[in-house]
Amino acid sequence: MYAEPDDPGLEQLRLVNTVALLKRAKIMGKTRRFIRQCFYPQLIIGLSILGGCDQSPNTEVDIQSSETSGIAASVREAPEWPTDGALVYVSNEDSGDVSIISTATNEVVTSLSVGRRPRGIKVSYDGKKLFVALSGSPKCPPSMADEECEKKITDKTQDGIAVVDLLTARVERVLPGGSDPEQFDVSADNRRLFVSNEDSDEATIVDIASGKVIQTIPVTREPEGVRISPDGALVYVTGETDHNVTVLDATSGAVVATIGVGLRPRDAVFTTDGSRAFVSAELAHSIAVVNVKQHEVVATIELDETAKPVGMAISSDDQRLYVANGRGKTVSAIDLNTLEVIGTVEVGPRPWGIGLTDDERFLYTANGPSDDVSVIETESMQVVTTIRVGASPWGIAIGPIPR
Repeated sequence: MYAEPDDPGLEQLRLVNTVALLKRAKIMGKTRRFIRQCFYPQLIIGLSILGGCDQSPNTEVDIQSSETSGIAASVREAPEWPTDGALVYVSNEDSGDVSIISTATNEVVTSLSVGRRPRGIKVSYDGKKLFVALSGSPKCPPSMADEECEKKITDKTQDGIAVVDLLTARVERVLPGGSDPEQFDVSADNRRLFVSNEDSDEATIVDIASGKVIQTIPVTREPEGVRISPDGALVYVTGETDHNVTVLDATSGAVVATIGVGLRPRDAVFTTDGSRAFVSAELAHSIAVVNVKQHEVVATIELDETAKPVGMAISSDDQRLYVANGRGKTVSAIDLNTLEVIGTVEVGPRPWGIGLTDDERFLYTANGPSDDVSVIETESMQVVTTIRVGASPWGIAIGPIPR
């Protein structure tokens, strides 16, 4: 089960780590600057910061420490992972954690504290690492006036990409991810991250092994969705405000094309051969079909006017596209031969993240306002169960059992 905010074990651990950090800062003779640049209270999972703190914004933060390993073990042991099925990882934006669900039982196995405002989430291809986008920018929904948003506290030291070792179920380090990282994708060789930076209108390329930013690229305004093409050659970055997709060369980082799509594009997926891409246009109630080679929209899939499409998942045979319709409260299945909707089911309020199991029998959706996940049988397009998770679930990733 996920840890409640008033968990006495976690509170005790926060105090222990705070004292340790203050002692180190005093020794260094620069307490205020050390705390401001190095202290990440939301990353407390039983580990303190190692060493003094590299103050370069392009350097990862390593939060392992042998000094507190015994304390950490007393607070949280590594869970026993299920032997069957897979694991569904759910980023909970408001509670700062990730709920982990077993597909064999559809129950929460455990929950991991990762940091502030976890949103984008991915599992490495071998299932051993989990990457989670964290943001120190305040949560400001579209309905909030800019003046009100500006009054909220921004702490850019909390931006980054948390890396979770799933064999031990602990955050092992935090990679730089640029300003306000929201979504990202992982290269097939697990060497690079491509990250969207919503508040700076940029995309950041990160080398995972070194923990360094390789390149920062100006892209479209309010970038969000990020997807690497199956051949690893291109990266799509959706721009919510400019209503387009920036296409990057994955090797050089150069912008090779800009594709106009529908209003407020949120996500993109590719067919397995990489010939077509699909981009969800939230405010246009539609999906743009893109010819990848030509960099142009060749068709538009119209959805119901109540649909506000966000996250998507595609079947391995490229026959079906599943779309989470956000504030439309539904999920739709689309036949990719006819480009028509063949089924729609109501789930929880505002499903954004969506994931498809490897056997393609079930979909999982993150329903933000209701703090739960809907499980949908793909054959019948019916909800079979609902699972309570953390506060304001945002993203979904599905991976194999860590071995």
